[in-house]
Amino acid sequence: MALRLPRIAADPSDKRRVNKRKVHPFAAARGSLWIAAMMTLPNILTLSRIVAVPLLVGLLWFPQWPTGYAIAFALYCLMGITDYFDGYLARAQGTVSKLGQFLDPISDKIMIAAVILVLSAQGVLTGPYVGDMHVIAGLVILIREIAVSGLREFLGGLRISVPVSRLAKWKTTFQMICLGALILGQALPGWTVNLGGMVMKLPHTVGLTTLWAAAALTVITGWDYLRVGLKHMD
Repeated sequence: MALRLPRIAADPSDKRRVNKRKVHPFAAARGSLWIAAMMTLPNILTLSRIVAVPLLVGLLWFPQWPTGYAIAFALYCLMGITDYFDGYLARAQGTVSKLGQFLDPISDKIMIAAVILVLSAQGVLTGPYVGDMHVIAGLVILIREIAVSGLREFLGGLRISVPVSRLAKWKTTFQMICLGALILGQALPGWTVNLGGMVMKLPHTVGLTTLWAAAALTVITGWDYLRVGLKHMD
């Protein structure tokens, strides 16, 4: 004689819970469309700068390799060009996105910080009269960028935006010029000039001079950001 088990009626609420777990058939498609929308040409250019930083660092790691520094200079210039065109294309195409606004300043800071650290480690930030004290200018730039990033995060929590001033744009321009000149100086070690009986590498000297100019603008613009932040601190 077969044993019959009692049938247990299904709880309707179980079906509702199961239905809630079902993924909408178009959910995956919507996610793919979101990714496609974020991967616009301006955002791809911005991401390419971040991806290229390890290659740039590898080329700068050998200061006695002029060919490597020549390739690094070309790559550095290409990254600087993409820094201009990603913002221009985003505004022209109407594809300005929060992802791009987030990545663009970060990619710039990563590139600048990486170049300063490698050039300092390889002894490139040395020159006449003050020796390796030029590293101080590089440290000023790094400290300011870290401090301003933290300040922006603090002000962002208060829903306070700080627009980029024209002086801050000049600061970025001087940073790009000085680091590019320092890289070019290692790529062309024979490009020298005689100043007062002292033979100097022309691009290298220009790079060190503009490095201090960039450090000075860095301090000025950093103080401007700090004054805004202090108004909102208890």
